[in-house]
Amino acid sequence: MASLDRTARSFLLSELVAGFALTLKYMFKPKVTVNYPYEKGPLSPRFRGEHALRRYPNGEERCIACKLCEAICPAQAITIEAEPRDDGSRRTTRYDIDMTKCIYCGFCQEACPVDAIVEGPNFEFSTWTREELMYDKEKLLSNGDRWESLIAANIHSDAPYR
Repeated sequence: MASLDRTARSFLLSELVAGFALTLKYMFKPKVTVNYPYEKGPLSPRFRGEHALRRYPNGEERCIACKLCEAICPAQAITIEAEPRDDGSRRTTRYDIDMTKCIYCGFCQEACPVDAIVEGPNFEFSTWTREELMYDKEKLLSNGDRWESLIAANIHSDAPYR
């Protein structure tokens, strides 16, 4: 410091004081971070997480096998096979989503006329192998059953904007 001239020393001192003032300012404010595994931040009703297939309140699956979600998927991550039922309607026999291909664009959810396929609120679905990220119909239906109350609330709160 002895080799610095007077103006440089005063500048450094003022910067040091400003740094301490900034530290003191934020020291007593509430923290902006969360203790992640134990605390979670709020999620938007439009958050697009893990996929789920929904059911009607009577337990029947919603998917009518129109294949609009398969057609609109830009990543070609959805595969659907369907067959007609005795009453003339169509239902899926196979509904697979390759989550390693999915880009979470939400087009499948927007294209579905009966809100059968949705992207739910779950963002913690890491796996040890890639095979576990190949979701079949049973896995998607179980996701829908698990998250149905929250999914329905999110769809209801987002309804005025759809």
